[in-house]
Amino acid sequence: MVAAGAGVVTVAAGLGVRAVGDGAFAKYAGSALYTVLLCALVAFCAPRARPVVVAATALALSWAVELLQLTGVPADLSARSAVARLVLGSTFNAPDLFWYAVGAVAGWAVHTGVRRSSTVPPASSPAPSPSAGPRPAASR
Repeated sequence: MVAAGAGVVTVAAGLGVRAVGDGAFAKYAGSALYTVLLCALVAFCAPRARPVVVAATALALSWAVELLQLTGVPADLSARSAVARLVLGSTFNAPDLFWYAVGAVAGWAVHTGVRRSSTVPPASSPAPSPSAGPRPAASR
């Protein structure tokens, strides 16, 4: 459930960046957030995956989509569909490859932090007091 919430927050952050920002900041923040969203989706689909695997998978998918743009297929699909434009983009932009890596690192850091905060160490049993006397032998 945390991954789904992270996905919603990431989409809201992306929309917020586009609403208040412009130019290079908005573009590259959007690129990083694209990979953060993919991290959330991968974590949602594979909740037991380690954060490094989630981040690496999201980064590989982001890079694959960006490199696919070199073929012109995403541009053709984007011209016909707003969804394709949002998911696939249309034009290759080499700096996006770097910003996807930034997003993967951010996704890894958040995922790692969430996993650590949700892991509660096992309760340790208190040490027996010396005045407790001998314990009865276990029956066989």
